[in-house]
Amino acid sequence: MAKGYWIGRVDVHNDEGYKPYAVANLAIFKKFGGRYVVRGGQLNCVEGESRSRNVVIEFPDYATAMACYNSPEYQANIKVRQPHSIADLIIIEGYDGPQP
Repeated sequence: MAKGYWIGRVDVHNDEGYKPYAVANLAIFKKFGGRYVVRGGQLNCVEGESRSRNVVIEFPDYATAMACYNSPEYQANIKVRQPHSIADLIIIEGYDGPQP
């Protein structure tokens, strides 16, 4: 079964206001089996536009990734983030077919 992923791109304009969101996410993601694959790190935008922070979170499957996003815990946490940042977030099913 293919894993599920959150791919987030964020510009934070108030680091202190954003911190409680980031801290609360740890317990939320753990509850749904999420783990960081990318969280910050060196960045070189070679095409298109980018945001200052990038994250990829892996979940056991797409349904679990969606359940995490729709959970009361995460929906409440979005309200903590929004006044302090601008974010793009997609939830996508991974690929588990043949590889080159």
